[in-house]
Amino acid sequence: MNPVAIFRQFPTEGPGYFTTFLDSHSIPWRLVKIDANEKLPVSAGQFSGLVFMGGPMSVNDDLPWIAPVLALIRQAVANDIPVLGHCLGGQLMSKALGGTVSKSPVKEIGWGEVRVADNAVAREWFGETSRFESFHWHGETFTLPDGATRLLSSPYCKNQAFTLNMHLGMQCHVEMTEDMVKTWCQAGTDEIAGSSGPAVQSAADMQTDLVDRVSALNQIAHHLYGKWISGLP
Repeated sequence: MNPVAIFRQFPTEGPGYFTTFLDSHSIPWRLVKIDANEKLPVSAGQFSGLVFMGGPMSVNDDLPWIAPVLALIRQAVANDIPVLGHCLGGQLMSKALGGTVSKSPVKEIGWGEVRVADNAVAREWFGETSRFESFHWHGETFTLPDGATRLLSSPYCKNQAFTLNMHLGMQCHVEMTEDMVKTWCQAGTDEIAGSSGPAVQSAADMQTDLVDRVSALNQIAHHLYGKWISGLP
């Protein structure tokens, strides 16, 4: 089996629970460190799936790696190679497939409820779960590409996840671990202090009941990732 390629755009925004899940299923993976100027693969065909993590940049920024990544996503989708995106990764997927990414009316930082859409496709991905608490850290939002189905929404962000066949793009962060939450809180001190609104939490609030919150989120991620890997060749 070819490895799953995991693209990291920022040092602190690694794959988190996702690689724990892959390892538990004996699925090989390779980390592509875009943040360390690692050369991007030219072909998606050498991988069984493509996974894109988060980052503080915008998909609309003039960065040298964005256009090649968008092309890689389109190539993978055209060849039925499953693509998975987390936050910035979901935004990259949306833009690559014809959607748009723009400033969100409300910034979301911290824990917040998301609701599962009432449609058959959403039930395929989430089973009987109708809502859950996810982690958020974003100031932009994406539109759904043509043909995509909305899976998740939050009170402050209409499009929290979409699927297009076996491809899954998310705005929220289901990959979080305890260490990641703590690291982001520390690294994001200035951003938290400079942000306000109904969906922005303090670092202390984000770390309240952290073990239980992360454990519950891992269960959601486990189910989602299980559905996604069922599309791998």
